[in-house]
Formats: sequence, structure tokens, C-alpha cells
Amino acid sequence: MLLKFGSFPIVVGSFLDAAKIFLIKMDLTFALRPKTFSSSRGFDVGGQARETRVKAFTQICGTESSAVTVEWAMSELRLESYEYIRAEEMGSLVKEIFGFSGRAFSVKDSLSTLSLNVICRMVLGRRYMDGGGVAVEEFKEMLDELFLLTGVLNVGDMIPCINFLDLQGYVKRMKVLSEKFDRFLENVLDEHEARRRETTGYASRDMVDVLLELAEDPMLDVKLERHGVKAFTQNIKSRRFVSGWDREFICGSGVGDVGIIEKPEILKKATDELDQVIGKNRWVMEKDIPSLPYVKAVVKETMRLHPVAPMLSPRLAREDYPLLWENPNEFNPDRFIGKDIDVKGQDFELLPFGVGP
Repeated sequence: MLLKFGSFPIVVGSFLDAAKIFLIKMDLTFALRPKTFSSSRGFDVGGQARETRVKAFTQICGTESSAVTVEWAMSELRLESYEYIRAEEMGSLVKEIFGFSGRAFSVKDSLSTLSLNVICRMVLGRRYMDGGGVAVEEFKEMLDELFLLTGVLNVGDMIPCINFLDLQGYVKRMKVLSEKFDRFLENVLDEHEARRRETTGYASRDMVDVLLELAEDPMLDVKLERHGVKAFTQNIKSRRFVSGWDREFICGSGVGDVGIIEKPEILKKATDELDQVIGKNRWVMEKDIPSLPYVKAVVKETMRLHPVAPMLSPRLAREDYPLLWENPNEFNPDRFIGKDIDVKGQDFELLPFGVGP
């Protein structure tokens, strides 16, 4: 389906075959992300393709080899080392829920706090509820504003010639938010640097520590400066906050509201599987997940019925890709010579009158 958003043609891949074309067959052509008012302020929440991230990192580091080094340090493989954080925060969640025994409570709020605590500890080295130089309520307002602004449609992104007018006020709000996060990150870096100075043989505990360690690496072609550390941290933080918070929220609210709670037979099957595989004398651990196919199926079905967003993050074509007709906008009758293409609806390459009666 082809739509026109301002100055840009938008192709919506709304079915399976289209998704395969864009994400597999033509993945290199559509490997980029369009520049938006939020990404220009450092809030990358779409999950850039690796090529795009390395290019952005290269602009900060100065050379591609340095950028690849930092990219590796922030890779998904490194996240496995933070399993203990996820386990501790899950334990805190269970204790919190136990404390609500006999009372109603918000599952959404508890799950979002869990997700944010995990992400904050992995990236910043502190729990979301600890604040750290910023009042908890102010930090929550900053995150709420981030979630809002990264999900809105800015008219200026679609019609660049009027972007300077900021008709909806989103650009101004994003600038204010960016300044708040910059002050917050300055405080985070100050704390980390002080801790590294005061501790002999200090070992990196979070992603900010890793970045500061890389900044001191003499093997980097170009030294990673303080503004580069902040830029990387903000890039990682914004992607983790939005995507991680959404996953917890969708899974939690989906299962709790219209999913497994309304289907007692499904709840029983999931519980029976947990009892058989895990037993009743220990907690479920991440390594147990592959052995729980039905529980995994429950989560997948929740995500199918309650996707994180109506559409995936947009991609930007690096070049034209003729899928059906070569030079489709050019008048060239020769394209039909030697081809038996009917105009009455038998051949779907050409449907001037549609199909059927």
C-alpha cells in the first residue's frame, strides 16, 4: 500500500510477503532509518541498523575501527553478564506483589518499574527509583515525555520546508527534554568518574563504566571524549527505555487484561508446565526459558494480539528498487514486447480494469 506523507512516499508492508521483501530480500536497500526531530536530538528509539549505528558512532569516535570497538562493547552478548540484575529486580517485584496481598494494585505500574529499574542499572548503574541527582517524580515525568515525543508524528518531519515553524511545538519540547537529560547524564558521569578514582582496581559494572573504560583505552584511533560518552549513553538509554518498557507493559497488560486471566484452561496448562519443568521449590531462571515452550507460546500470543506499536519503526530506502517494472515512471511500450500479459484481470502485473465482475 502506497501512501503520501507530506513530501515523502510511504510504502506500508502490511502482510507477510511484503514483510519478507523489505526485511529479508531487500534488507540492505532498506537498512537506513529516516531522520526525525527526536533522533536529531540523540533519542534513537527505532533500533538503527548496524550500518547506521556504526556510521553514527564513527562521527563521534572519528574512525570506523574505533566505532566498531564501541559497537562491540554495547552488543547484545554483553547483556548476558547483567543477568544477575534482572534476577535481583524480579525478586524485588515478587516481594512487592506479596506485600500487596489482599489489596488491589496496578500490574502495569509494577511491571514498568521493574523494566526501568533493570535498564537503569544496566546502563547507568542505579535503580530507576533511586533518582540520582533528579527527583524520582521529575525523572518519571522526563520518561513520560520521552515516551510521548518519540511516538508522535511531527508534521515537520514529513514537510521539511515548514519544520522551522514547529507547528505542534514538539521540537521545542524535545529540546527542553534533551537539556534535562544532558544535566542528568552529567551527574551520572561525575558519579562514575569519582567512583573510578576512589577505587583501586575498579571493575566496570554497567555500560557507562564500559564507555569510560573505552575512553581511557590508548588503542582507540581517536580518543572518546566526554561528549561522545554522553552521546553513546543517550543513544543506548533511549532505545532500551522505550523498547524495554514497551515490552514489559505489553506483556504484562496483555496477559493480565485480556489474555491468560480470562482463559483458566490456558493458565492451568502454563502452570502445569512450570510445575513439571521447574517444580515448586525454586524460581524460574532465564536458562529455563527454552524448556518452557507453552509459556513462551503464551508470551508470543500476547505480543501478537497486543503489538508494541501499530507499525514497526520506519525504514529509509537508500536507492530505488524496481520490484516489478524497470523504470516504472518512464513511458516504454517495449516492456510488453514478447510478454503475453492480459488486460482483463488474468495477469496481476497489469490491472487497468480491476479483477472480477
